[in-house]
Amino acid sequence: MVATLWAIVGATGTGKSEASLDLAERRAAITGAQPEIVNADAMQLYRGMNIGTAKLPVGERRGIPHHLFDAFDPREEAAVAAYQPAARERISEILAGGADAILVGGSGLYVSSVIFDFQFPPRDDTVRAGLEADLESRGVASLVNRLRELAPDVAEAVDRRNPRRVVRALEVALLGGDARVTLPSEPEYWSAGESHDATRIIGISCEREVLTERLDRRVERMWADGMLDEVRGLIPHGLEQGKTASRAIGYAQALAELRGDMSEAEAIAETQALTRRYARRQVSWFKRYPGVQWIDQTAGRDLAALDAVAAAR
Repeated sequence: MVATLWAIVGATGTGKSEASLDLAERRAAITGAQPEIVNADAMQLYRGMNIGTAKLPVGERRGIPHHLFDAFDPREEAAVAAYQPAARERISEILAGGADAILVGGSGLYVSSVIFDFQFPPRDDTVRAGLEADLESRGVASLVNRLRELAPDVAEAVDRRNPRRVVRALEVALLGGDARVTLPSEPEYWSAGESHDATRIIGISCEREVLTERLDRRVERMWADGMLDEVRGLIPHGLEQGKTASRAIGYAQALAELRGDMSEAEAIAETQALTRRYARRQVSWFKRYPGVQWIDQTAGRDLAALDAVAAAR
C-alpha cells in the first residue's frame, strides 16, 4: 500500500496549522487511513515554547497524531542536520503504515531538508567552538570581516543580527564548503521507498497588508496571553543558555524586558518588526519551490480549494 507525503508551507500567520488539520481530515475520508502530522517549525521543536510560537494546543489537534513537537528542552540546540533524519524516519514509518504524512511548518531549511535530496555543508565541532570563543571575545563584526575575506558574497548576505548564522557561515567557509544553502535549480524529491507514491506541496498565502496586520495583532496577543510568564517559567529549564531558543523572535525580546533592557512597548515593537521581516523571507524561500499548489487564505480558511487539492491525483 502506498501513500503521499504532503508539505504545507508558507509564511507565519497564514494558517498552516489549521490547514494541516483540514487536509488530514479530508485525506482520511478519501483514503480510509488517518494521516499523521510532522512538525517542520524549528521553534515548535522546543518544550514549553508555546505562546511565542503559536503552537497548536494538544486539545485543538482534533485527535490527529502529531510528531516532533516538544522534542527538545530550551537549553538544547535543535540543528537541522539532526532534525532531517529524525523527521524522515518518522515520515517513513507513517507512509509504511499506509497513511499519508503531512509535514507542516514555515522553517524553509527544515522543510527543504526533508522533502528534497538536500545535502548540508561540512561541519567541524572544533572549528565551531573556536569561532564561538572568538565571537564572545571579539564580537560579530570581527567574524564578518573574516568571512568577507573568504566568501564576500556570503558575508554580504548573512544576517549579522544572528551571530549563530555568522558563525555557521564562517565555519563552512573555513572548511572549504559553500555556506549559501540554496535549492538546486531543479531539486529532486526525496523518496521514503516503495510505500511513498508522491510528494505534494501546498502553499498557504495571504495578501501582505492583511498578513502584516494579522502578525502585529498576534504579537500583541502573545504578551496579553502571558508571554512574559511563559518565558519566566522557561528560565529554569535553560532558556537563557540555549543558543537557539534564547534568540527566537519574541523570546529574546521577552528576556530583554525581564532583564530591564527593554520596556514592554519596545519588546512588542521589535518582535513585530522582526516577525514581519521573517515572514517576507519565508515568502521568498517558498516561492522557489517547484509545483506548489497555492491557496489564498486572506479571507480565512478556503476549504473548497483545499478539498480540490486533496482530492486531485
